[in-house]
Amino acid sequence: MNELVKLERGAAPGVATILLDRPKVNAINGEVLQGVLSACAELVDDTETRAVILTGHGRNFAAGADITDFPNFDRQAALDFSRQFNGAALALERLPQVTISAINGYALGGGLELALATDFRIAAVDAQLGMPEILLGIIPGGGGTQRLSRLAGITLAKDLVYSGRNMDPEEALAARIISSIHESDDLQAAALELAARYAGGPASLRIAKRVIIDGYHLTLEEAAEIEAQGFADTFTTEDKVSGVASFMEHGPGKATFSGR
Repeated sequence: MNELVKLERGAAPGVATILLDRPKVNAINGEVLQGVLSACAELVDDTETRAVILTGHGRNFAAGADITDFPNFDRQAALDFSRQFNGAALALERLPQVTISAINGYALGGGLELALATDFRIAAVDAQLGMPEILLGIIPGGGGTQRLSRLAGITLAKDLVYSGRNMDPEEALAARIISSIHESDDLQAAALELAARYAGGPASLRIAKRVIIDGYHLTLEEAAEIEAQGFADTFTTEDKVSGVASFMEHGPGKATFSGR
């Protein structure tokens, strides 16, 4: 981490927060991306942390990449920045923990690209989401064209990327880009409640996430084998033993899990 990205623990058992903290609008530059990569490197083998919140300090999640860097970019510098951004987004996407973006204020361009790399996104009522890069004569470079089309469909992705327009939370919810809308003052508490719920889940959550991601781009036959291997892996966990025993004795939904 660095002073622009903070990894915080202690808000709830098993929950960590990656906080983007670059005033005024948490604009993303190479140093921010390196901070995200460092946070992910610390979390990837952390079995005590079972859910992660990504959010922005202050009034905004992240208003996009730091455009003041762009006048000095030639093609190679732009390629390097895009590859660094995609590396950070992929590291975030592949964290074994359940990840939740709490979107406050603007999540535009690179800000939305980071949010799309998490498992879930929740937003404040005054949030604004969008891919405005086309208005600068460029395109998204942090995975936005790819994740947005996979998540919301290619037609809406084209609309947002081609126009550069913003999307309000209601439209984002209808498109299933976000999963819930909250009053601004309640957003962080809602994210923490959701994260704490997943942090109390079984070790099989990590396996489920791995199976979904690894099988997503494979043929059905190949993906089914990934699932079969993951299913078998769950039978090596302590939580499988306690979960099955609890079901047999008390019925569904009564088990307490250790995450192991």
